[in-house]
Amino acid sequence: MAPNIVWHDHKVTRAERADLKNQDPCLLWFTGFSGSGKSTVANALDVALHREGYHTFLLDGDNVRHGLNRDLGFSDEDRVENIRRIGEVSKLFADAGMIVLSAFISPFASDRRLVRNMLPSGEFIEVFMDTPLEVCEERDPKGLYQRARKGEIKHFTGIDSPYERPAHPEIILDTSTLSVDDCVENLIAYLRERNMIKPRR
Repeated sequence: MAPNIVWHDHKVTRAERADLKNQDPCLLWFTGFSGSGKSTVANALDVALHREGYHTFLLDGDNVRHGLNRDLGFSDEDRVENIRRIGEVSKLFADAGMIVLSAFISPFASDRRLVRNMLPSGEFIEVFMDTPLEVCEERDPKGLYQRARKGEIKHFTGIDSPYERPAHPEIILDTSTLSVDDCVENLIAYLRERNMIKPRR
């Protein structure tokens, strides 16, 4: 960081922004193999919360790589930087009082821990999509596993690049046994139990 950069405090606090929205800021971080249901469930939760009047924003891995992270590849180093940038963007949305939904494979535990440490205690909610690799590969919605098996895609998580399972995720979902609606109900129940979403005014 350049020595002449100074943090500028805002007069409107993150707590005041969240109170205006009648919700607590948080980041639901969906992690798991490609095809595990991260984006599908995150999108469904986004719709459900929006319909109830809550303020949300969804960050999806592929979409972010079309803009903010278009300069990054899929090497281990670029994956680390990809997650670091997403963590910083997610923190900004949380500072605005939003419920942020981030759907990224994020295979390395150290990267997820980095993002967790960016936020106040209790605001990072790790959602582990514990869908078995064989199920994800069978679905292969984008044809990526098939290409990875042929060697056309390198550093593909679960094939020639590792995935480090979360040790203590806040929520575990397996879309091979749970429907999308079931997953959404579980997530909303978790937010309500922790009083992160409150009855609408």
